[in-house]
Amino acid sequence: MAMTQQRKETLHFVSSLVFDTTPFITFFSHCNCSHHPVLVTFFSVGKYNSGFVPTGVACFTPFSLCFVGVWNSQTSFTGVREVTFTMAGAAPPPKPEELQPHPVKDQLPNVSYCITSPPPWPEAILLGFQHYLVMLGTTVLIPTTLVTQMGGGNEEKAKMIQTLLFVAGINTFFQTLFGTRLPAVIGGSYTFVPTTISIIMAGRYDDILNPQERFERIMRGTQGALIVASTLQIVVGFSGLWRNVVRFLSPLSAVPLVALSGFGLYELGFPVLAKCVEIGLPEIIILLVFSQYIPHVMKGEKPIYDRFAVLFSVTIVWIYAHILTVGGAYKNVPERTQATCRTDRAGIISGAPWIRVPYPFQWGAPTFDAGEAFATMAASLVALVESTGGFIAVSRYASATPLPPSVLSRGVGWQGVGILLSGIFGTGNGSSVSVENAGLLALTRVGSRRVVQISAGFMIFFSILGKFGAVFASIPAPIVAALYCLFFAYVGSAGLGFLQFCNLNSFRTKFIIGFSIFMGLSVPQYFNEYTAFKNYSPVHTHARWFNDMINIPFSSKAFVAGSLALFLDATLHKDSQTHKDTGMHWWDRFSSFKTDTRSEEFYSLPFNLNKFFPSV
Repeated sequence: MAMTQQRKETLHFVSSLVFDTTPFITFFSHCNCSHHPVLVTFFSVGKYNSGFVPTGVACFTPFSLCFVGVWNSQTSFTGVREVTFTMAGAAPPPKPEELQPHPVKDQLPNVSYCITSPPPWPEAILLGFQHYLVMLGTTVLIPTTLVTQMGGGNEEKAKMIQTLLFVAGINTFFQTLFGTRLPAVIGGSYTFVPTTISIIMAGRYDDILNPQERFERIMRGTQGALIVASTLQIVVGFSGLWRNVVRFLSPLSAVPLVALSGFGLYELGFPVLAKCVEIGLPEIIILLVFSQYIPHVMKGEKPIYDRFAVLFSVTIVWIYAHILTVGGAYKNVPERTQATCRTDRAGIISGAPWIRVPYPFQWGAPTFDAGEAFATMAASLVALVESTGGFIAVSRYASATPLPPSVLSRGVGWQGVGILLSGIFGTGNGSSVSVENAGLLALTRVGSRRVVQISAGFMIFFSILGKFGAVFASIPAPIVAALYCLFFAYVGSAGLGFLQFCNLNSFRTKFIIGFSIFMGLSVPQYFNEYTAFKNYSPVHTHARWFNDMINIPFSSKAFVAGSLALFLDATLHKDSQTHKDTGMHWWDRFSSFKTDTRSEEFYSLPFNLNKFFPSV
């Protein structure tokens, strides 16, 4: 834009924030066509004899240019060729939007309550009860699978569920108080199921004709194996050996481990849901509606629908399933369908006592077999790796900083204590981090430690009041599987979230991620298909314990993917650039407990125990 004065000097209007070094006069003012203060700068770029005194203001808006007042010179001057107006404070001309990647966050944002910020007590109690409902799925499914093969009936199944619940409550409380201090539920683990089945098939129990005696003898065998296997995690955790291993764990190698800790459990999702699709499909639809759609349509002061979506959806579908049961919808269907769809076929309520406190060695003195102990120890190693992925996912959804290796090692040690308690009380199964409860943290956006400790109280309470606990434990498995579809997906996506720390334009990064995830899916698929078709695993010698030691690790997707990623990341060529490509420079400050002040806030022990048990 140009203007011509009487003396025909040219006035140029420039939108710039650059100041010339020649003499200038500046002042701030407002004008009617702008809502922003405007800095107007007048300066000459030629020779001059006297000053140039402005008597007006020039201002700019994104929509118009305007000049208010007149420009004149109070003294004569010659040689001035140009006067440039430089404006500041107003919006610059629109520029093309610069595309920037999303910022990296070492703590997950938008979490309503983190570890140290508990919600109000009424809300915390409801959330704790919701965690209790979610962990019931694994607690019921494992005894349902094992008890009949062990020779037990509904009464033994109810006692086993009570014991699992009781020990899970104790282990969860210990883990949140003395372990990692994360809001992680420690419950039953599917990883130990093959070793229990191997003990069931041992030849020394074939000559026992009494089913109840056979059940107790097998249970005593699992007790001895679990007690010995617990020493692995206790020693590796409390000695600091696992701390030295996970120091090599980078965001890059954490991606396959955490991702397949969730995605790798897909067999427990829709395949189980489809066994009774008329109640499983409504459950997953209603859960999605309450958690993802209603909060955006019916906005309130507090997030009620998404935070308690599990309570709403399970209650609705459970009532619906009961109406189908009493209405005779399953009278003429196969027995297998009735077992999965009916609400009165679990047999837990009838077999559960009103009040019963589980106690140590309730099935008798444990028996020990070296082979079974080694096989269970292999399962304990797999559970150790899987739980590492679970702890990392929990720390992410609790909006905590990455776990220092010493804290993770401490948590592993207390998980070993949990397996020891499982052997002492006789749960028939080991323990590990509950993946489904880690996913529930993401759904509710509540990572409070107090909430999970309240859920531990519910576990202990309902394990003692058998009849009341059995009512909730009789929820049909397809409803639980529908919950798993969402929760396992959340945990898997937590693993993918660590890609934000990595350089995805690096071929080294692409190879490690792609190869480890592919092999983590492919190798266990081979082992599982081989076993399904031939009724024995690829490694099948005369020593069943040796077979289990090889087959169990390679049947775990998280174990294969995580171990392979850690090995490749540690052994392939590394330099300063690859250190950044793996995202390790983001986690370096969390490699020690004391290098980041937030670690003490999230992970320090209570009662000033850090003085006696310092973290390094």
